[in-house]
Amino acid sequence: MATVLLNGEPIGVGGRFPRVGDTAHSFMLVDTNLGDVPLSKFMGRRKIIAVVPSVDAEIGLKITRRLESIADGFPNTKSFVVSVDTPYALSRIIAVENIRKVQLLSTLRGRDFHKDYGVMITDIPLSGMMSTALFGIDENDTVLYAELVQDVNAEPNYQKLAEAMLSQP
Repeated sequence: MATVLLNGEPIGVGGRFPRVGDTAHSFMLVDTNLGDVPLSKFMGRRKIIAVVPSVDAEIGLKITRRLESIADGFPNTKSFVVSVDTPYALSRIIAVENIRKVQLLSTLRGRDFHKDYGVMITDIPLSGMMSTALFGIDENDTVLYAELVQDVNAEPNYQKLAEAMLSQP
């Protein structure tokens, strides 16, 4: 089990966090139209997956906006933000924030994602939510970058993500 910080206090994070070189675990998440979205849908494309506790939280919005602003810099790449938010809440955020390049996905029917990606917060007050993380995955679903952000309310290292994603052919 990993430990991250929430307001300066340690909280537990469970599951198996992927390492660089691992094959990304398959998933089934839910889009804003209540449709199932599997990882396999994007085979042949690179993927950037940001995980946030909630897109409605300040950190979730900040990361979503940042990915939206840098998405064009990653060729043949699909960018996602995954949270426990309902698809209805994600639809509202997309409309209010004018999100067009990043797909927001819910773990509504994909709760295994929490454990499979090692982001399951196990301690109160956020137990059941996910810790902040960032993954870069290649066309064949090999993990190129994996960061469990050490403070739930902090942004990941976008520069290191870019280095990992853009240095691979």
